[in-house]
Amino acid sequence: MKKGIVYIVGAGPGDTGLFTVRGKQCLETADVVVYDYHVNAQLLSFASRNAEFIFAGKRGGHHTLTQDQINAALIEHASLGKVVCRLKGGDPFIFGRGGEEAEVLVSAGIPFEVVPGISSAIAAPAYAGIPLTHRKFATTVAFIPGHEDREKEESSIAWDKIVGVSTLVFLMGVKNLPFIAAQLMKYGRSADTPIAIIRWGTRAEQASITSTLGGVVQLVKERDIRPPAVMVVGDVVNLRKSLKWFETKPMFGRRILVTRKHSDGFESLKKLGAEILEFPTIEQREPKSWDEADQAISEIESYNWIVFTSKNGVVYFFKRFFELQRDIRDLKGIKICAVGPKTREKIEQYGLRVALVPEVFRAEGLVRAFGSVKGMRFLLPRAEEAREEFPEAVKAAGAQISVATVYRTICPQHHGKQLIRFLKEGRITVATFTSASTFNNLVSMTGHQAKDLLKNVTLAAIGPVTRQAIEKQGLKVTIMPEHSTVDAMVESIRDWALDQPRTNSKINRKK
Repeated sequence: MKKGIVYIVGAGPGDTGLFTVRGKQCLETADVVVYDYHVNAQLLSFASRNAEFIFAGKRGGHHTLTQDQINAALIEHASLGKVVCRLKGGDPFIFGRGGEEAEVLVSAGIPFEVVPGISSAIAAPAYAGIPLTHRKFATTVAFIPGHEDREKEESSIAWDKIVGVSTLVFLMGVKNLPFIAAQLMKYGRSADTPIAIIRWGTRAEQASITSTLGGVVQLVKERDIRPPAVMVVGDVVNLRKSLKWFETKPMFGRRILVTRKHSDGFESLKKLGAEILEFPTIEQREPKSWDEADQAISEIESYNWIVFTSKNGVVYFFKRFFELQRDIRDLKGIKICAVGPKTREKIEQYGLRVALVPEVFRAEGLVRAFGSVKGMRFLLPRAEEAREEFPEAVKAAGAQISVATVYRTICPQHHGKQLIRFLKEGRITVATFTSASTFNNLVSMTGHQAKDLLKNVTLAAIGPVTRQAIEKQGLKVTIMPEHSTVDAMVESIRDWALDQPRTNSKINRKK
């Protein structure tokens, strides 16, 4: 039996872009993933679909698993020869129990590795525009747990010593804020000392307030500030006025739901400050039968045009093309049409020249883009279930067309628990649908709650067919681009978002 191992991995503060390359590698190889509440659930998509997931988080003081149960699970699965990824928020050795878990593994003779993560202690202030050290204002910094039991006879925090440190960073201290502020002022910090509280740092919900040690308790009470939050005390807080960069981005605070496997094309929205939530509702697979494609490939020289309507059609067609020992030179003399710039880019990766990228993507306009087609022969590699308008229009124009199924779409085998929670809590700004299937599968995956869950969400459809599927459920589509491409839809979302008034701080949202 193979030897098991446990990877104790820091998941970072929430922004998936801050997850480490090594952490991703450990997730990809894991047989079992044991993860905490503050871990961004999007990271779980890096794991194998065959991995077992164990939720070990704590929310609202409720422990799903006790620490002893977590330790036992790590030992049990690793003892069976499995690769275990223990995914912890932030950094596993910064005010977490990563060190304790490592000690338990040593005692049990279980091999382990530690993968550091970016702690919210440094990430949240950085995203709020607060440098923890600065040559002019702060040369020392201390990280302090803020949840120490106030009923203890003797504090383990040397309050008389830490007040001399330039910058103080408290984690998990919101509930103890009155005590923390009082202790700092008692031991010498001025009531005018600047303090910042950053909630949900690095995420779309990030919200920051600044005050003073003397006034912050009242402000927190007025704003009803809740955990999780990082508190920064010191003169560096004043730098936020000029250095805040994240919360000033034009699309900050907006979370965009992407219902396909990869969010390629949506990166421009992220650069504007939006958070992209990937929740794929479709997956591509090989067709149940290659018969149509094999027949078409066997007579490939007889075609005048090959029309690709998606990147997936390109990828799966050429996968089969090369499996049948055909050569790219066999396409000599055949013109290639690409529907959309992304499809063209994928075709060009095979060293092929695209002869036509039509400006109009609907059937009739697409046929007109070819000019006179009478007597020509077309090949259309496409998905198993697709509309017949284009093939029918080609035939009506006097041409022949062979339709070859080269891939099919299926509904992924995962539940929508996290997505349902986000929708119920109003944490999705725009939901995007790039096909009728992406919407219909979402309806199925959410237990047909889509109408209620999406009624307060701005909906974006890539084209009229997708819009029709959404409206059939009694929902309204707000955003639909003129051209049915992802790039055009992203541009429409950007224009819509930038035209909306900026929302107020989300510091009061009770999540």
